[in-house]
Amino acid sequence: MEYRQLGGSGLKVPVLSFGTATFGGTNEFFQRWGSTDVAQASRMVDLCLEAGVNFFDTADVYSQGVSEEILGQALKGRRDKVLISTKATFAMGDGPNDVGSSRHHLIRACEASLKRLGTDHIDLYFMHGFDAIAPVDETLRALDDLTRSGKIGYIGASNFSGWHLMKALATSERYGLARYVAYQGYYSLIGRDYEWELMPLGLDQKVGLMVWSPLGWGRLTGKIRRGQAAGAGRVASGGDVGGPPVEDEYLYDVVDALDRVAQETGKTIPQVALNWLLQRPTVANIVVGARNEEQLKQNLGAIGWNLTPEQVAVLDDSSHRTPAYPYWHQIGFGRNPKPTAWERRKG
Repeated sequence: MEYRQLGGSGLKVPVLSFGTATFGGTNEFFQRWGSTDVAQASRMVDLCLEAGVNFFDTADVYSQGVSEEILGQALKGRRDKVLISTKATFAMGDGPNDVGSSRHHLIRACEASLKRLGTDHIDLYFMHGFDAIAPVDETLRALDDLTRSGKIGYIGASNFSGWHLMKALATSERYGLARYVAYQGYYSLIGRDYEWELMPLGLDQKVGLMVWSPLGWGRLTGKIRRGQAAGAGRVASGGDVGGPPVEDEYLYDVVDALDRVAQETGKTIPQVALNWLLQRPTVANIVVGARNEEQLKQNLGAIGWNLTPEQVAVLDDSSHRTPAYPYWHQIGFGRNPKPTAWERRKG
């Protein structure tokens, strides 16, 4: 297993972590993703640890806490061998203070997650989204207090825009507060918006990326092909609900490119898609999920080898999209002697 430094922190993490949104499935939304019980979860943890994947990601909102409970039970007796990340911010109740990143909510959310996970500390604690109401310094002071108390090791942000993250980093620097060392965001061959602003920010500010939904909400599994309906799986069961829309022809072009590279390498389409991400700047970790052991074993096959530069270029070109303004206007300002795919197309 390869380990990478997480942003500007001293923490080393495996390049793959196991996401547990499939644990529980106690409501309609998460049931589309999976409904793994404790026995199945324990087996998944066994397989992960055998492969060197000692990092497990969850969130309080996943099946309203049930995912954390199942993960905690599956990790009993081996908590000291693993890293755990979880998240807070989204609604966990109907009350006006049961949501957001206020001190009031975060202190209670953290304590509740610790209890459900059956542990006395969380290695990496994410703000699951940006709270436009709570003052940024209030959120960071609460997280700093939790860090100083030992209940949290490191903090991260998820689903923030670039200015949200930069404002938070500047606030931490100004007041000497705990600093976001990781960003957990959506990034895939059919979702490359992360590259426009958040990737340059991550490089400049040393914020490592943990990728969620690396297979494009289940669309890059190889089950969706040109001229055929989606096979059984997450997409067929409605598990891509809430994901960004993707035009059919664009998706088919990317899958065609993945298929060509997969045949060259002898790997599967998902393994190629995951390996492409591991070649990208700022990527410290990819959160992989699985509904069953077969899917987990396939995802684990994405490591231990690398795509060639030529194969990366094929995938880059097939998935390229012109960035939104002002990012297309800024291309070349870095005076990179090697033209980007977009610049080559212009030429």
